[in-house]
Amino acid sequence: MAAANEPEVIRDKAAMRAWSRRRRAEGKAVALVPTMGFLHDGHLSLISAAAAASAGPVAVVVSIYVNPSQFAPTEDLATYPSDLAGDLRKLSATGAVTAVFCPLDLYFRGSAGRPTGASAGAVSCLEDAGGSGHESWIRVERLEKGLCGSSRPVFFRGVATVVAKLFNIVEPDIAVFGKKDYQQWRIICRMVRDLDFAIEIIGSEIVREADGLAMSSRNVHLSHEEREKALSISRSLVNARTAALNGNNHSQQIKHQIVQTLTEAGGQVDYVEIVDQESLVRVEKIDRPVVICVAAWFGKVRLIDNIEIQTAS
Repeated sequence: MAAANEPEVIRDKAAMRAWSRRRRAEGKAVALVPTMGFLHDGHLSLISAAAAASAGPVAVVVSIYVNPSQFAPTEDLATYPSDLAGDLRKLSATGAVTAVFCPLDLYFRGSAGRPTGASAGAVSCLEDAGGSGHESWIRVERLEKGLCGSSRPVFFRGVATVVAKLFNIVEPDIAVFGKKDYQQWRIICRMVRDLDFAIEIIGSEIVREADGLAMSSRNVHLSHEEREKALSISRSLVNARTAALNGNNHSQQIKHQIVQTLTEAGGQVDYVEIVDQESLVRVEKIDRPVVICVAAWFGKVRLIDNIEIQTAS
């Protein structure tokens, strides 16, 4: 039994589902904050949003699970940062988390039930050469195209599938996602709508370091020099929003300025796009609510960031 203010740690799927049902029988709403661990203040802000998400009592569940199905075999699954003991201390210190769901694995892995590793021609780090492993996927077909989906073709398939699994296991009334992963947030909203999950999805605003860098678990991999250069992302986004609100509504001009700023700072640009906030379709003119989305490499670290523009001149 967890001590006062210390969240209960649950590893079994059936136990997690039973826990949520008991909380709901007590009259509490269950709010889920899905994470991959290595928690920072951005994650803790999601927990605060979850705790405040209902007028009545709320039981907050934080899941910690590094999802292999959203990583391609060439991506950084093996080096993704992890500190479960530190995460549990941070969650306990909030006083707002009731349970932590830390499953060992959420996928069936071959006939023996063991991880089999990626098979030849694998598109993600979750593949089974024997044919008896996980093979059911959820795709939000249009919203997953473009932006991060262009360079990470299996990413959102993996995200949508693992989030649906978490929803089926935790059975939350509310789930909170950070808007730094803007495309992911919109995809989850659409999946919930289309598949009739009875869950309220809350998008929480980006939390930044004092110098403007968007908080990310991957920031730990940046050298001091790379981190300084990466500040060009947030600076270019703020300048772009200022330009748009001052009357420059030409998307191509603004995109070019951002690309130039990032390149001059030493970044390798994956994409810069200005898209409609709801549909994520590219816009030629900023004449509606849009979001400017950026992905760029600094050293071996891929960073994403965005900024919303609600109105334009």
